[in-house]
Amino acid sequence: MPEEMKFFMYLLEYYASYRGEKTGDVLKEWDEKGITQAVYDNYWGYHTERIENAFIDIDSLLATGKHAW
Repeated sequence: MPEEMKFFMYLLEYYASYRGEKTGDVLKEWDEKGITQAVYDNYWGYHTERIENAFIDIDSLLATGKHAW
């Protein structure tokens, strides 16, 4: 399994915990908002910073469709 996929699964699980939601519900929301691929593709940015920075960016993607930075 590629490192990007391992990190994506880790990020999805931790983001769901941060939101107090089920992982499947979070992934469904990402799919509905069309941001799943953007989250996956941002592996290099997310895995080199604090996990909270990824959460801020994902929240921005959900709210505006744009990255926080």
